[in-house]
Amino acid sequence: MQAEILTAMDQALTRELIESVARRVIDHAGELTTLDQAIGDGDHGVNMKRGFEAVLADLDTHAAKPLPEALKSVGMALVMKVGGASGPLYGTLFMTLGKTLPAEPGRDDVAASLAAAIDAVKARGKSDVGQKTMLDVLAPVHVALVEGRDPVAAANEAADATVPMKALRGRASFLGERSIGHMDPGARSSALMVGAITEVIGRQA
Repeated sequence: MQAEILTAMDQALTRELIESVARRVIDHAGELTTLDQAIGDGDHGVNMKRGFEAVLADLDTHAAKPLPEALKSVGMALVMKVGGASGPLYGTLFMTLGKTLPAEPGRDDVAASLAAAIDAVKARGKSDVGQKTMLDVLAPVHVALVEGRDPVAAANEAADATVPMKALRGRASFLGERSIGHMDPGARSSALMVGAITEVIGRQA
């Protein structure tokens, strides 16, 4: 991604971004369920699919808004529809991005907004980096943006890096040592979103 990332935002691009993220998550719902069956309640894929199907059902409304308002609207939909722990966390992520991004953000704006969103997710989940959660992908992606590196590679490597971690937050933490050896489903869903967004932006370059 170049420094001018997202500078030419319009309704069509907003729509493509939202739809691409939603479809990527929905398409991988089975994988996310399998990951969550190993260390959680087994409902991450089902819950995320339900939330993003609701987003797609109201896609015209979301996409008609300026980017910041669209993100907040998507975040509210996820809070209402995803359920479990993921709904409030992903809702907080999207709503904070919406509150902090300008209508036509550059790469530095995205990095700063993601930093704010990471802090909000930490506060909401009472968690931090290194505890085998979605934060273990979001934080490396933020660093990659700041340093001008590929955020997709950073996201995928970070998701893989959750495999040897011991979970310290969420349902997986109840398993203790048995949580080691499994990828965190929230880390994987975060990486999927990063990949979808970056592909859309890459096509605009």
